[in-house]
Amino acid sequence: MRLDSIPVLGPLFGAGADDHVFDLLLLSGPLIICVIGFLHRSFVSFVLALSYAAGFVAYIGYRYTTMS
Repeated sequence: MRLDSIPVLGPLFGAGADDHVFDLLLLSGPLIICVIGFLHRSFVSFVLALSYAAGFVAYIGYRYTTMS
């Protein structure tokens, strides 16, 4: 089973920029928000939010340097 064959994810991946890591980061954002909401304000939720944001920024920076 491929990810693009899933009814909800298929059109999202089809409309994307053909970058599966970026698509995965975008789709995991709401899940991360739900987990943070469940954990409330704690050290774990802070580390999770910080690592997600840092990973997102790092990947965008990586893509920028490889495209130039």
